[in-house]
Amino acid sequence: MITDRQFLRLKELRAAGKTQQQVADRLELSRDTVNKYDKESHPPSESKKKRTHLTRQNPFDDVWGEIEDLLKINTGLEIKSIFEDLQRRHPGLFQDGQKRTLERRIKLWRLINGPGKEVIFTQVHHPGDLAASDYTKMDKLKITIQGKPFDHMLYHFVLTYSNWETVTICYSETFESLSEGFQNAVHELGGVPAKHRTDNLGAAVINMGNDKGEMTKRYEELLDHYGLDRSKIQPGKPQENGDVERSNGILKKAVDQRLMLRGSRDFDSVENYEKFLRKLMNELNMGRSDRFKEDQAALKSLPQKRLDACSEFNPTVSRHSTINLKGPIYSVPSQLIGIKVCVKQRAASIEVWYGSTLLEVIPRAIGKRAVINYRHIIGSLVRKPGAFAQYKYHAEMFPTSHFREAYDDLLSHLPKKAASEYLKILHFAATYSETEVDRAIQSILNEGKRISLYAVTEHVTRPTSIDRLDVEVKSVAPSSYDCLIFAEAKHGS
Repeated sequence: MITDRQFLRLKELRAAGKTQQQVADRLELSRDTVNKYDKESHPPSESKKKRTHLTRQNPFDDVWGEIEDLLKINTGLEIKSIFEDLQRRHPGLFQDGQKRTLERRIKLWRLINGPGKEVIFTQVHHPGDLAASDYTKMDKLKITIQGKPFDHMLYHFVLTYSNWETVTICYSETFESLSEGFQNAVHELGGVPAKHRTDNLGAAVINMGNDKGEMTKRYEELLDHYGLDRSKIQPGKPQENGDVERSNGILKKAVDQRLMLRGSRDFDSVENYEKFLRKLMNELNMGRSDRFKEDQAALKSLPQKRLDACSEFNPTVSRHSTINLKGPIYSVPSQLIGIKVCVKQRAASIEVWYGSTLLEVIPRAIGKRAVINYRHIIGSLVRKPGAFAQYKYHAEMFPTSHFREAYDDLLSHLPKKAASEYLKILHFAATYSETEVDRAIQSILNEGKRISLYAVTEHVTRPTSIDRLDVEVKSVAPSSYDCLIFAEAKHGS
């Protein structure tokens, strides 16, 4: 066997008139070899015949019928499970090292006989035509606010032509968060696309398990307010919302990378975290500016005002000083017991109104069954301390861990009066300063002293020493006033 290079050289020498013997001498080959390849028209590499026979029998030939039946019945069956099943049913016949042989054979069978795979069809997008939105959970990025885990998600809005995107922090998939996020996005854009596509969000679509899912009334009102066409994906077909689905992963990766560069995942406030996200969005969108200009040019005008992104309820405040908003329980000031109020439920808060007066703004119950503010009921609890131990929302009466420690300390040395004493401390916190009382409790416990109302109030109201400042006031001679009077008379003349 000679190489392709030797073959080409042999042909060159023969074409130049060299004899076979001369060629053999020049290439250090035998004359028979030169004679053999002199008759060939293709190099040796192209003349090789592919092997069509097996060098050894496939160990799965005898059981292939069984395997094929399994593959036809259970298309999702894993090769590992098939191999382990064969080892159980045919002890000692198949060794672990033969698994790779089975994988190759099943892969070939599936390529020829297996079911067809889902085809993703590339879409053509047009400027200003379609916006897609979805929610993406951010818990895996372990973002904290002042050291505490910040459980949240982002409402993610994407223009499918330019891939311009923006986000709004939210806490659950509700109509309020959808409405607020969408309106934030289009007002940031300065215009409205022709269509908006959702990922069958529960906030927007009812009958989600039915292909005939209908838009909710409030979502229809939102679309009508902005002059948008209806567009939704089929249930169980997230790829139809592919632009925003794909962008969700890219977005989270970008946030994660920027947090690594920042060197910390902790923020002083939600507002600072929002500024961080806004800066990141602006930087990501800078690379899309050319196509974004085309998007902007095709957007429709915004309506004159935003649609109020809230749900309204009209509950009557119960004797427990609470209101029920179709699930979550909220406490309100006890003065409102028996009064019918108007409650506006927004994405992150609820507002309690009486007529045109806003009475309370309460953080929304996200992942909680109730939001109880001790300030609303502490007056009654102080008068009825016996109700404290078995109070349904007992756990909500400890605004910080230090208050819990204070109650435990009282239980240890004043078990019969612990509830009464603790409630007095809590009442003092409500009327004076929760922060100051919290610091006082922490200080008292750190000093190894016992908690009591007296100790807390003494610590909080303890006067702070201030250095005396002596101020010397010099006397003024009466003659100086005569000078002023004389100067004024002269100026007047």
